[in-house]
Amino acid sequence: MSKRFGGKTLRRASKLVRNVRAGDVAERLKMDLPAGQASNAPPLGPSLGARGIQSGIFVKQFNEMSAHIKAGTPIPVLVTIKGDRSFKMSLSTPPTSHFIKLAAGLKKGSGAPGKIWVGEINLRHVYEIAKVKQSDTHLQLLPLEKICRCIIGSCRSMGIRVVN
Repeated sequence: MSKRFGGKTLRRASKLVRNVRAGDVAERLKMDLPAGQASNAPPLGPSLGARGIQSGIFVKQFNEMSAHIKAGTPIPVLVTIKGDRSFKMSLSTPPTSHFIKLAAGLKKGSGAPGKIWVGEINLRHVYEIAKVKQSDTHLQLLPLEKICRCIIGSCRSMGIRVVN
């Protein structure tokens, strides 16, 4: 009897509860797309087509929504697909690592962070990144100081020093 209530049965039940709570939401997709440069090419086109969304409409809406952002900047996108194959898309700010690499003038972080330092940024850069990231929904309630500490931790894990 315990096998019935474990594994797949519980997963199906929890998925059903999530769908009921969310209304008629069928699925959610998370992806990073380059601002203003989305296209129907793989992997975006096939992944949307498999879920019944017309990729041309999605690409047009995304490129319009991200037109004010520098072209090519990676933008995290959350796509909520409803049962009637309509969708809602929400854009977030670019990843913290993208801003850190821009500030340090690097293409990638260190292969051995903590041992090999590949660059440095100053606290003013950290503060400016924190001001931009504060608009994210999951960071809105945090004080700016805590967001700065998180960014400093990200710098250390990328092998980038933070100097005064």
